[in-house]
Amino acid sequence: MPNVLIVLTLPEAIRNRYRDRIAAVSRDLRVDVVDHHSKVDAFIGDAEILVTFGPMMTDRVFKLANKLKWVQALGSGVDGVTDQPSLPEGVVVTNIKGIHGAPVAEAALGAMLGLARDAPRAMRAQQKHAWERAPARTLDGKTCVIVGVGLISEALAPRCKALGMKVIGVSSTPRDLPGFDSVAPRERLLDAVAQADHLVLLASHNQRTHHLIDTRAIAAMKPTAYLVNLARGGVVDEAALIEALENRRIAGAALDVFATEPLPPNSVLWDMDNVVVTPHLGGFFDEYPDYALPVIEENLRKYLSGDRAGMINLVQS
Repeated sequence: MPNVLIVLTLPEAIRNRYRDRIAAVSRDLRVDVVDHHSKVDAFIGDAEILVTFGPMMTDRVFKLANKLKWVQALGSGVDGVTDQPSLPEGVVVTNIKGIHGAPVAEAALGAMLGLARDAPRAMRAQQKHAWERAPARTLDGKTCVIVGVGLISEALAPRCKALGMKVIGVSSTPRDLPGFDSVAPRERLLDAVAQADHLVLLASHNQRTHHLIDTRAIAAMKPTAYLVNLARGGVVDEAALIEALENRRIAGAALDVFATEPLPPNSVLWDMDNVVVTPHLGGFFDEYPDYALPVIEENLRKYLSGDRAGMINLVQS
């Protein structure tokens, strides 16, 4: 009887929804659920299947996973899983992809609009019961540079164009795409960044993109430009970004991901008046399980029948 362990730092109702749908696939499954990686000890040693988001993992989980054969990552990124030194050799890894375009694109637009209209200032004024008026910046006529061109970027670009923006992509594989005015190779990153009014990060995090947005890239930004990070914290040199924000070398930032998550309570980012902090919400939306669970259920049926090659979204087999 295969044991499934679900590790989800999400509300109980959502955790139970995953548990119940997975358990319904087969009576032969035992399904356990914990809300944090620190609580896996009683279950991980017997778990054959692990269902989780990569950012919710630590290497310690995989050190204890003596029987692990398959990890179903619930996000499109598999960092936090495939980059863990103790991930047992031969473990199958699958992910969820193709469902994040609309929510993350809307998160990017919300971040750009919030920064341009200085929503943090309005919220602070509301808390003080202060009637403060200041002119907003528009997105119309501005340039959005998107670093990392994939399915999410392809959903975001035409939305930006609909608001009258110029859209430039930066990719390791430049090509012509609908919604983009141009796509530059990653070697031209600094040239592209220098044109940005809004720099939106959607690149996956790996050795090549670690600290891709470093001191040089941040220095290339206009002092009136905003940075929006919906990728991974490791894509940005966080210390360099903080220094630039503190010294007003860029106008502001909307940050959904961080070098350390959860963002430590003592991080200066919490209290910066030119920063919007959100807790890794970019692709997190109310209907997410409706899209993810059919993939998990199909993969589970394939896995139980021995058809691992037929599993959906194989990342590592």
